[in-house]
Amino acid sequence: MTKTLRFVPFYLLLGLGALISCVPFLWMIVSSTHQTSELFATPPPLVPGGQLMANLSRLESETHFSRVMVNSVGIAVVYTIVSSLLSAMCGYGLAKYRFRGRGVLLGIVLATMMIPMQVLMVPLFQMMASVGWIDTYQAVILPFLANAFGIFLMRQGFLSFPDELIEAARIDGCRDIRIFFRVVLPVAKPQLAALVIYTFISQWNAFLWPLLMLNTEDKYTIPVALNTMIGLTRVDYSGLMLGSLLATIPILIVFVAFQKQFVSGLLGGALKG
Repeated sequence: MTKTLRFVPFYLLLGLGALISCVPFLWMIVSSTHQTSELFATPPPLVPGGQLMANLSRLESETHFSRVMVNSVGIAVVYTIVSSLLSAMCGYGLAKYRFRGRGVLLGIVLATMMIPMQVLMVPLFQMMASVGWIDTYQAVILPFLANAFGIFLMRQGFLSFPDELIEAARIDGCRDIRIFFRVVLPVAKPQLAALVIYTFISQWNAFLWPLLMLNTEDKYTIPVALNTMIGLTRVDYSGLMLGSLLATIPILIVFVAFQKQFVSGLLGGALKG
């Protein structure tokens, strides 16, 4: 009993932190069901109102939100799948293949993480314009498929994979590509799940590059479309909150789908430590 009481302050502190972290989400839910003028009343509304359908109708009419949601889901899913696969393959090559210059190549990959995004925008924009890809989805997806963080993360996960298993698979007649997909990659599911979550969220929340590349409203992603609701003299906070609330749903779905592998990866790293 005494041992349990010692942890009560920690549980209370964790509970308080969890409650505080939920406040912005609760406010987002409340704000999305009221008119913008009601949000600045004194005192502000603390319970959901009855303007949800009106705000949803206005959000759809001003941003074509259903189309924008499809655009964002398609771009994020394609980018996540291709980028995660490329990162896993590159990380496997840097971890398990012995070749001259491997350390230098890894250093170059890590060095790219220190290059600010703003430095790359002008040359990338000129490159996309030269091939006629402005206002296309491939211009949003392709330039950032090679993810240095993902390559490093997967490499670190593959370093602990036993070389003996790879050699045994080769002796059994497996080719390298089959060894990667059938033997190595299934073991790296926790790292891959963490990479999928990180990659999906980063692409889902991307704003500046899609803003530069996409000119047609029907091709906008969610962050770009929500930005159009911010005017010079008026900001539709209720619409913004409702759009942000709807935009969090796919992120929650991705996290729940990969939660088991993600948590097992964290616990596996803790046990190894």
